[in-house]
Amino acid sequence: MTIRDLLRLAQIDPLEARILMAHALQCSRVQLVIRENDALSVEQVNDINALLQRRLQGEPIAYLTGEREFYGLSLKVTPDVLIPRPETELLVELAMEKLPQAGRVADLGTGSGAVAIALAHTRRDAQVIATDISDAALAIARHNADHHRVTIQCMRSDWFDRIDGLFDLVVSNPPYIAASDVHLSQGDLRFEPSSALTDHANGMTALSAIMEGARAHLKPGSWLLLEHGYDQAIAVRQQLIHTGWSDVQSWKDLAGIERVSGGRWDAAAPEK
Repeated sequence: MTIRDLLRLAQIDPLEARILMAHALQCSRVQLVIRENDALSVEQVNDINALLQRRLQGEPIAYLTGEREFYGLSLKVTPDVLIPRPETELLVELAMEKLPQAGRVADLGTGSGAVAIALAHTRRDAQVIATDISDAALAIARHNADHHRVTIQCMRSDWFDRIDGLFDLVVSNPPYIAASDVHLSQGDLRFEPSSALTDHANGMTALSAIMEGARAHLKPGSWLLLEHGYDQAIAVRQQLIHTGWSDVQSWKDLAGIERVSGGRWDAAAPEK
């Protein structure tokens, strides 16, 4: 059986089939085209068919290949971490705008380390602290940082509970999907760690905790940036205003959805 034969028989999207075949054969997709008439061994056919079947059952491509590109960087991902998504690149872009030269930034709930590593890779002057409550996630983040030869300080912490000192910026993509949201039982979300997706409540618990905790960990005039759900921008802005943040606003992703909201902390402002 040849690569072309397997592609013809595959019951998944042709592009996805090519990605999985290239991964199984340890070659590029260009090489896959060049080799499409090559005969495959029984072992190769079995390996490819196993991957195709797992994808047919809904398992995410990123978990099958063990990697996902984010901000131009190839990152290792496993079922222990959320799969990095393109819309989160907005959080990185905004962070780079708000982070002063040689600034200190905390990425809370770092998961694979995507945001922290993208920042450290682009802003070599920055001091980046990446936290997560999951030891398995922190191991992945450390691996990705080492792979890209960037320096980030990985720390096990439940939001701010083990963090000391003040920051020039705090960013986070926390679990914000409500426990009742039907999307949790659909698509890739079925396979991702639930603790990285939902707060097991109304979707605002983690966001609220970070808004509250960040006030004691930011230098005067520094920013908090939060990624949130497609329908949460108004609620996040209202709570930021209620808890004393200034310059509160939201930013839209490439799909035109308000995806990140934030505010600036003025230490002189009274806490409400």
